[in-house]
Amino acid sequence: MLSKLLPFIVEKPLSERVQSRDAFIYLDWAVWSFGWTKPADKRWSLVYKLWAAFMRFKSFSAGEFLSSLEIGVDVFGNSFKCAFTMIGYRKMEEAKRLLNRLDERCVQAAERATVHRYVALGNRVYVIYHIFYYSFVLMNFPYFLLKGRHAWRMYFPLINTDQHFLLSSIAECILMAECIFMNLCTDVCPLISMLMSRCHITLLKDRLRNLRSEPGKTEDEYLEELTKCIRDHRLILDYVNALRPVFSGTIFVQFLLIGTVLGLSMINLMFFSTFWTGLATCLFMFDVSMETFPFCYLCNVIIDDCQDLADCLFHSNWVSADRRYRTTLIYFLHNLQKPIILTAGGVFPICMNTNLAMMKLAFSVVTLIKQFNLAEKFQ
Repeated sequence: MLSKLLPFIVEKPLSERVQSRDAFIYLDWAVWSFGWTKPADKRWSLVYKLWAAFMRFKSFSAGEFLSSLEIGVDVFGNSFKCAFTMIGYRKMEEAKRLLNRLDERCVQAAERATVHRYVALGNRVYVIYHIFYYSFVLMNFPYFLLKGRHAWRMYFPLINTDQHFLLSSIAECILMAECIFMNLCTDVCPLISMLMSRCHITLLKDRLRNLRSEPGKTEDEYLEELTKCIRDHRLILDYVNALRPVFSGTIFVQFLLIGTVLGLSMINLMFFSTFWTGLATCLFMFDVSMETFPFCYLCNVIIDDCQDLADCLFHSNWVSADRRYRTTLIYFLHNLQKPIILTAGGVFPICMNTNLAMMKLAFSVVTLIKQFNLAEKFQ
């Protein structure tokens, strides 16, 4: 049923033409709806810029939630993440053009099938994040509505929230859903982008493994195959380098927020929550963890993939090659041994160790609250 509504989450057959950039198709629709891209028709540029400014203003206004401070902190950080994503739009377009050049090398059926599989996985990631992020709103809103209270206590000018309870509650839900939608885009964009880089790293590993495995070719033809692999590796590095400045600021903000937000959530869960609000808080904590954990894990996997690239080249059939081939191979092998490492704000390496270190801040916050008995004073 879901695949009929969202056909790109399913792997397409080889008879259909699929590009690596199709992994961003649902994400691009969402980004376009916020005014973060450029209109195809230049005549609408002014209207589109006004729309983008209006959407950013509404994101900033949803700042402080008295009942759930952790949401306010996360939404405040989301404003900065949205700004980094908007600033990096041109870099994202440059990276997609590099994906098009990498797709030109995918001529065999097995290679095209791998691209189709990763494209479907990228769109599936967007849908999965969409479900988990919006589950938090759908779980909170009906509960507080039945209780006759506002879920997030947002301020609306010229509206008496007590006299117009239903209207203000619906407005709260819409604004909260929109903030989460923006947060979703900023969190999914790095994950899908690096997922497609791993797709082409996987294809490159297979090409390196099969070097000089076809008999009957001349040494010049073998050298040309190796040269093409070197170009593929250079394109992958250019693709990642184009995305570095885009994701550096976004992930840096996420690392700064994750410890504080999870710490506040744990305090809320341990001392102030009922069963239903505690269930919603647990879901919120899970969503916050999804902001950094999958991306950090993928960065670790790509570091291991870089080592696999060097191993695949070293174990290829190069012993009987001529001097030109072996000289080129040594140069290429030296470059392959340099892992692809991303940094957050030029300070923190984006990996699982950094993610776990930031999450430990949450336990430090809870320990501080317990030592000073602050929870009892607010009850």
